[in-house]
Amino acid sequence: MSFKYLKHLALTSTSWALSSSDDILVGGQAVIEGVMMRSPKGYSVAVRRQDGTVRIMKDALKTVGETWHAFKLPILRGVGVLGQALVLGIRALRFSAEEALAEETHKKEAKEVKKEESTVSSWLIAGNLVVALGINILLFVALPLFLTRLLQNEIGFQSSILFNGIDGLIRVAVFVLFLYSVSWMKDMNRVFQYHGAEHKTVYNFEAREELNVDNARRFSTLHPRCGTSFLLVVMVVSILVFSVVRFDGFTAKLLSRIVLLPLVAGISYEIIRYSAKHPRSLLRIVTFPGLLLQKITTKPPDDTQLDIAIVALREALTL
Repeated sequence: MSFKYLKHLALTSTSWALSSSDDILVGGQAVIEGVMMRSPKGYSVAVRRQDGTVRIMKDALKTVGETWHAFKLPILRGVGVLGQALVLGIRALRFSAEEALAEETHKKEAKEVKKEESTVSSWLIAGNLVVALGINILLFVALPLFLTRLLQNEIGFQSSILFNGIDGLIRVAVFVLFLYSVSWMKDMNRVFQYHGAEHKTVYNFEAREELNVDNARRFSTLHPRCGTSFLLVVMVVSILVFSVVRFDGFTAKLLSRIVLLPLVAGISYEIIRYSAKHPRSLLRIVTFPGLLLQKITTKPPDDTQLDIAIVALREALTL
């Protein structure tokens, strides 16, 4: 069971790099043995169990902007969409985790299993989310800042732009190393295949072709609205924002990076959104490194994985 917790922790820690979402475009997220797909009016999660059956969870969905009109404004709409994507991602991970646990306890009575699945996965997902957030802050905020401060004390430079540039480069290096390390896990490699299936299916839909395995197979696993590309854009934008909003002292810099994260994420969302809708714009250049990085977080899927992604999208579109 400890290995299961480790696997779920790894998946939770990287879920931000496996998801994509938009209030007017389709997107999704890879989960355990399945895919979550979101349409403008709903979402669906399709998971294949070991016995070959497919379990589906779906529901209608209101965007944050429809509930609170302030979140229809630029920058704020990105914060709202990303927050909602996080909530949906956790919900999808819980559903897929429950199905995985159900496979291991299939000999128990159905009622008993249902109760145990719900209890275990609730603690597992909630606990792993807290740990994952702590790991992300430590690796991608505190560690780069600490290393940059050491380098500044050693060399003695004072430029804020240079400081944030070095901080950003170290953050990107840690980010790439983290994803590369996780990709060596067998279970995560399979999740990355579902990630590739999600992208191929979204491309199939955006090409206005019939949703089927043959059509989806032809498309790329690399997509500009992917969370991997988004996170890389966040790191570039953060260099600019933190160079403008300056704080002295390690603690003040650390807190400012956490507090200003919604602003950085909102600006990054607008860049990703615009570049996805205007493929020939110069902003597309900003997302190109993210596409290259997706060679780590996406893998070529097999036909059964493509089929799951297509089922998830079809169910989401019915809403």
